[in-house]
Amino acid sequence: MTAPLETTADVVVVGAGLAGLCAALTARWSGASVVVIERAPIEERGGNTRFSNGAMRAVYAGVEDIEALVGDISEAERARADFGAYTPEQYFDDLARVTEYRAHPDMMDTLVNRSRETMLWLKTQGARFLPLYEWQFKLPDGRVKFSGGSAVECNGAGDGLSAALFAACARENIDVHYDTRALGLIEDAQGVHGVAARRARQEAIYRGKAVVLACGGFEANAQWRARYLGPSWDLARVRGSRFNTGDGLRMALDIGAMPYGHWSGCHASSWDFNAPEVNELAYGTLFKRDDYAAGIVVNARGDRFFDEGGDIRSLTYAKFGRAILAQPGQIAWQIFDAKGAAQLHGEYRIRQAAHFAAPTLAELVGKLEGLDTEKCLATIAAYNNAIRDDIPFDPGRKDGRRAAGLAVPRSNWALAIAEPPFEAWAVTCGITFTFGGVRIDTTGRVLNSDGAVIPGLFAAGEMAGGLFYFNYPGGAGLMSAAVFGRVAGEGAGALANGS
Repeated sequence: MTAPLETTADVVVVGAGLAGLCAALTARWSGASVVVIERAPIEERGGNTRFSNGAMRAVYAGVEDIEALVGDISEAERARADFGAYTPEQYFDDLARVTEYRAHPDMMDTLVNRSRETMLWLKTQGARFLPLYEWQFKLPDGRVKFSGGSAVECNGAGDGLSAALFAACARENIDVHYDTRALGLIEDAQGVHGVAARRARQEAIYRGKAVVLACGGFEANAQWRARYLGPSWDLARVRGSRFNTGDGLRMALDIGAMPYGHWSGCHASSWDFNAPEVNELAYGTLFKRDDYAAGIVVNARGDRFFDEGGDIRSLTYAKFGRAILAQPGQIAWQIFDAKGAAQLHGEYRIRQAAHFAAPTLAELVGKLEGLDTEKCLATIAAYNNAIRDDIPFDPGRKDGRRAAGLAVPRSNWALAIAEPPFEAWAVTCGITFTFGGVRIDTTGRVLNSDGAVIPGLFAAGEMAGGLFYFNYPGGAGLMSAAVFGRVAGEGAGALANGS
């Protein structure tokens, strides 16, 4: 029998997404030696980070704070954009409200109060940022009004951020072992001392003074989705990495870690019906269908089933996938007239899209296979008649222009579906990441089911439960991965150094 491969480092990090790389770099800066083990081959490295659009939600006081990240902003840009500000109080309020006030206060405090410094730290690691114009209010005169929160995006989206941090790891002599699947934690009465793994079909042992689990949730595990999220979740499309199947969670739970957070909750959004079962890096975010506020959304019965204008997109898009999955056939259609279609982002126009068009509403609805056409046309007529035309349409704020008196009301930005030609996209549920994880303390240490620290074990990113429930504010996923990755790296580095 071949002896296992053995590797020793002060800190062993499992997972090479944003959380894992931030943990590795932070621990290395403390003077600890670090090795990262990554299940994916090098071509697919980077976890869910590489599938993201790179938006990050952080506190900022004004345009000068944005300039500190993106460089000088020209006078022309300043003239056309109201950058506003995003205070800690606003961040707390958004996070608390969308999670229905269940987010753990300590985790909220860490995320909000370390968001700004973490963005500046990422810049020192080689990450580059741009103003995020896409998610903001677009005014009729061409100006942009920032809605707060996610004011910047990573240059090159998640792929660019990931590449920058891998380059930083190379500069710091942090080895990354690819094609290496973690199988279990090595522990004794004193705590966790390493990871048992399989590297390119050979057994491997990674010994360390501390282990950081940062290998994602279970969104790519259909069996676990059905077990924990509920019926039909095995039918959801996976938006991110195919390697996030819950390995780290299983390993931690096997040694008594406390399950924590919203195990039946996840980030799930509108996803094109023609998307593959599991996303591919070549597609990235091309199948996202997040411009529902420009039109209406109906199910196979022809009914609207959520408020398309309930809030700004970044505070609603991550919960609507669940609503779509609950519809007959796990399908819905986004319907737009010419005015609405003119507002759609470019990914709607990819050739793979489940797209339909016609000069009349009757012809369009007739093309949507499985849809109750008569009921759908009646729904559109009722919606159009319910719009409060006396309230001005204002794309620069939540305008209160509503469709009232309907079974499912519309709260803002209601415009009639009336101007030809008409277009529709078939959508389903795309799951991005799961919310359930293990309990950590304020230094990233994993707690056991009795609430005691498991010595030597840390967790970050999707592995850490307790922050997101029901929904999440856009850009907070990457931000939390970076913040809590650094927290875990600080804790692991301190332990490795005997402090």
